Amino acid sequence: MAKKTLQGIVVSDKMQKTVVVEVERIKEHPKYKRRFKVHKKFKAHDENKEYHVGDKVMIEETAPRSKDKNWRVIKKI
Repeated sequence: MAKKTLQGIVVSDKMQKTVVVEVERIKEHPKYKRRFKVHKKFKAHDENKEYHVGDKVMIEETAPRSKDKNWRVIKKI
């Protein structure tokens, strides 16, 4: 099975080896057809503390690393 990849912006880098990445996507209302933005935050593994707040990054789904960390940062965009 292919791994999911998402793009987002780092909103927190205060944890050790972990960054919080906010992913934005556009959703459409089923009845009124109006488009709106939806945000979701993911905790991603960052081994070397190389990504900081404001960086646009790509994250990839991995096996669970902790209770709520199932993603890792691949690269900076």
